[in-house]
Amino acid sequence: MALREINSKMVEATVMPGQRLFSQRGAMLAYRGEVSFTPNIQGGQGGVMSMIGRRAAGEAAPLMSVEGSGTVLFGHGGHHVQVISLTGDTLFVEADRLLAFEGTLEQGTMFMGSQGGVMGMVRGQVSGQGLFTTTLKGHGSVAVMAHGGVIQIPITPQRPVHVDPQAYVAHHGDVRNKLSTALGWRDMVGRGSGEAFQLELSGNGTVYVQASEEKL
Repeated sequence: MALREINSKMVEATVMPGQRLFSQRGAMLAYRGEVSFTPNIQGGQGGVMSMIGRRAAGEAAPLMSVEGSGTVLFGHGGHHVQVISLTGDTLFVEADRLLAFEGTLEQGTMFMGSQGGVMGMVRGQVSGQGLFTTTLKGHGSVAVMAHGGVIQIPITPQRPVHVDPQAYVAHHGDVRNKLSTALGWRDMVGRGSGEAFQLELSGNGTVYVQASEEKL
C-alpha cells in the first residue's frame, strides 16, 4: 500500500518509478528523494469527464500529479486523515475530502440524484456540498480528510444507517443512498441542516462518518 498513516493528521506516500499518485493541491508537507509535482487537468484515470464532474462539484483547483522516487508527507489544514484500502470495489467520497490516492485507481463522478432522486439533489443544497460525488474504483489506497476524527459504521441489509449529510465522509460496498426528512417541511423553515435531513444508507458496506459537521 503506497499510503500509510503517520499520525492522525499526516500520511506518508511511497513514490516509485513508473507509478503515480494524485493529491489535493497544497497537501504536500515535505518529501525526500527525486519527486515531481505537476497540476493534472485530466483528473486522474477518469479523464475529461471526471474533470467536468469535479468542476460541476465546485472543485476549481486541479489535482497534483506526484511522480518520481522517494517519500512524501501529506496533510491539509490540520484535518484528521484516514487511509482506506480498496480491493476492487468502489469508494464514494466528497471531492473536497480527498487528500491523496494511488494512480492505479480509476476516478469518476456520480450525480447524487441518480440514486436519491429529487431528494438526492436537495442534499447538495442542504449540506453545502456538491451534487456530484467522486468515485474511486480498483485496487489501491486513498487518504481522506475529516473534522475531529472518523468512525467506520457497517451497513447491513437488516440495519441501514442514517447519517447527517454534513457528517458524511465516504462509503463503499453495495450501498444505496436516499435523503429523507426527519421533520415536516414547516418545521424545517429557517434550518440549515442538523437533524432536519438524514442520509439513509442501505445494503452491504461501510460508511465513514466524521465527528464534526464543519465543512472543509
